[in-house]
Amino acid sequence: MKENDKNVEQFIEKVMKETSLETPSFDFTSKIMAQVSVLEQSKVKEYKPLISKKIWFSIFAVLVAMVFYSIFANNEKTQFDIDFSAKISSLIPTIHVSDVTTYSILIVTLMVLIQISILKNYFDKRFNT
Repeated sequence: MKENDKNVEQFIEKVMKETSLETPSFDFTSKIMAQVSVLEQSKVKEYKPLISKKIWFSIFAVLVAMVFYSIFANNEKTQFDIDFSAKISSLIPTIHVSDVTTYSILIVTLMVLIQISILKNYFDKRFNT
């Protein structure tokens, strides 16, 4: 078995010595790079956000309106408040959410939306330069 391996190794060495390495043409690299640049240009797509600026502005405006309404509204409960509270109470009778908790959730949501827009602008500037 070992003798057979030696013969195979000798044969491989002999074949490797007899054959020469193939060399590419003179402008091989430039041709490949030209093809790569054409492929890269064809794959570039224009960035289009999923949610447009108009929609973000509308969401922001609605949230601000809700905050101002909740702050400056009278303490009297309207028909909408009574119906909404009754539906929520019937679904989840054991959870009682205070006004402070409601306002804090609203403010945190607003701050997260602001932070998302700031981070988006930051990363857009960072990757586009």
